[in-house]
Amino acid sequence: MDISVVIFLLFGLFSVVAGYMLEGGQATALLGATAAIIVFGGTIGATGLSFPMDILKRIPKIFKVLFNPRKTDLPALISYFKDVSYKTRKNGLLSLEGEVSNDPNLDPFIKKGLQLVVDGVDPQAVRSILELELDSMSERHREGADIFESAGGYAPTMGIVGTVMGLVHVLGNLEDTSTLGPKIALAFLATLYGIGSANLLWLPIGNRLKEADEKEVKEKTLIIEGVLYIQEGINPNTIAEKLKSFLNKEELLRYEELEGKAQV
Repeated sequence: MDISVVIFLLFGLFSVVAGYMLEGGQATALLGATAAIIVFGGTIGATGLSFPMDILKRIPKIFKVLFNPRKTDLPALISYFKDVSYKTRKNGLLSLEGEVSNDPNLDPFIKKGLQLVVDGVDPQAVRSILELELDSMSERHREGADIFESAGGYAPTMGIVGTVMGLVHVLGNLEDTSTLGPKIALAFLATLYGIGSANLLWLPIGNRLKEADEKEVKEKTLIIEGVLYIQEGINPNTIAEKLKSFLNKEELLRYEELEGKAQV
């Protein structure tokens, strides 16, 4: 579980409340059930209306991705393709059949790509099939991120709606002027909830999901290139050099460590 999601969310909320209290405010003054119902209920309603049910049904899986993001290890992938390339140059492409069937933990995307190679599918067709699957996967991920980005757009507006409704109520009951201050402050809670939830919750979640998608797209793109290089029969060391272009500096160092251990 990626505990950083909870840590940074709580840190953001704590910072806002702590800053308010340092100015002499009371934390309990930031609680307002009516404002919460209007803002969060309205945001959820508007967001739900914006997307078809088949996309909304994925929300539980989206939260699973958020708290348990998929681990990517690009250096290990490059080492894997280099090793597979050695085997295929020695035993032929048909030896990939054993690679596909004997490893139950093999990434399904890699398995599909290698199986296409074993089946003798044309390289251009292999690329087209894998890229189409990658595009479909990324589109699903983007739809999930769009849900939260839409919520981040609606929340501030619902906050304004809540504030206006509160002010309408206040201005309609001006008999007791001694309570005007607290009532107006309560009305503005809706704006606080709207802007706060958008910038501390909905938009950051959307950005995090997009970042997770970018990482997986990068990983899958590397896999596609690795499969095609193996199909072309390129030298294993050349394959490794080509695929290293996907790595950042830290990943390059890790790859060198893996290669050093493999040679010992």
